[in-house]
Amino acid sequence: MPLLYGAGWLLSRPLALLAPSWRPDQVDLAGAVIALVLLLFSLPLRLRRVWGEAHPWRRLGLAADSPGSGAGGLLLGVLVAGGLLAPVAALLLLSGQAQWRGALSPSLLANGLALLLGVGFAEELLFRGWLWGELELLLPRRRALGLQALLFALVHPWHRLPPLPGLALLGGLTLLGLALALLRRQLNGNLWGSIGLHGGLVGGWFLIQKGLLNLQAGAPSWLVGPGEGDVNPIGGLLGWLGLGLLLLTLLWRQRTAVASALRPSTGACSASSRGAAP
Repeated sequence: MPLLYGAGWLLSRPLALLAPSWRPDQVDLAGAVIALVLLLFSLPLRLRRVWGEAHPWRRLGLAADSPGSGAGGLLLGVLVAGGLLAPVAALLLLSGQAQWRGALSPSLLANGLALLLGVGFAEELLFRGWLWGELELLLPRRRALGLQALLFALVHPWHRLPPLPGLALLGGLTLLGLALALLRRQLNGNLWGSIGLHGGLVGGWFLIQKGLLNLQAGAPSWLVGPGEGDVNPIGGLLGWLGLGLLLLTLLWRQRTAVASALRPSTGACSASSRGAAP
């Protein structure tokens, strides 16, 4: 991955000469897109050679022939994201920490959709697709699940904030990484639900912050999340509560599914034992 990212960075440098009007961050974004394209081309080869996987895209959770794939899984994730963001927006309005603006332009909607699909797809393919799979080849399943969430959180710019808000954002990102992984597991390995949830949170909050609400300048960061002028609710109390509730729900559903799967086999064993008894 460092080599792919470095290749994308190098290949994007000539754009600064070919398009002098581009800002440095736009050139860097182009480099990230090039790195993503290189990842898409190289991942199937790595999964076949290193993982021994004959169906790479199915293993990564992107195959269209798996249950919950494509638009259905994506929509489910977006709906879950909306269920997390709506209470945050409502509490901000009711507490007076935000005012309703309701100004959504076509350009804002296009940016929100681009964030939903772009960030959601790229980061989920990288972290819940490739990285999680690599870790499961090396570690027990629970450790791999926890480590992918921690690495996902660590690569985000939480360290640019003051210590306490930075640690709060790091914790919220870790909770999000766990929730995204558990959602993929809940959907039998399908990645599209996680893409919808991740992208829905990023794109949805962008629309809320830039078009629907005016956040008060003095809103406490411990409640709404850290960030001056660009608040990230994942690092605030509201975000922690929402993600914690989502995690508990996913864990409960997973335990219920396991219990229901074991119940018929237990009954069959009991019946077999009664039939064999003298």
